[in-house]
Amino acid sequence: MSGYLTSGVLFVHSAPRALCPHIEWAAGNVLGESVSFDWTEQPAARGLLRAEYSWAAGAGTGAQLASALRGWEHLRYEVTEDASYGSDGARWSHTPELGIFYSQADVHGNVVISEDRVRRALAVAHDARAMRSALDLALGTAWDDELEPFRYAGAGAPVRWLHRVS
Repeated sequence: MSGYLTSGVLFVHSAPRALCPHIEWAAGNVLGESVSFDWTEQPAARGLLRAEYSWAAGAGTGAQLASALRGWEHLRYEVTEDASYGSDGARWSHTPELGIFYSQADVHGNVVISEDRVRRALAVAHDARAMRSALDLALGTAWDDELEPFRYAGAGAPVRWLHRVS
């Protein structure tokens, strides 16, 4: 982890109630202190809960948070990390059906596709449909499509800030 501070948000879009304390424990372990989320009902999925947690810590913390939650069944989440000195911004998205998706992000939160990914799309695409499919994969379109109803359901939800100085 770099010595430069950045910030980001952990969006837990949907989680079973029994998993909530484990998510808080995993996030607190990464952030270096005990955390408590403001859990609310997830209107897009009956019986599941959602939370948003803003954090400030060293660059690379977003990757650590995403890794700490990766692979947990029945969990939909996103982690964002803002760009900081010497470090690009990033977003990690996870759904039970699709697994995890990583992308670089610009200062506005837009997905940035690297030159290598564009070259790969050009290499495998033999027609417009194949090109669209390759670019949709590079952009994480399937993850956005699956998470979008859960994102809107969280509009206006409470957010708590956590700061960690490295």
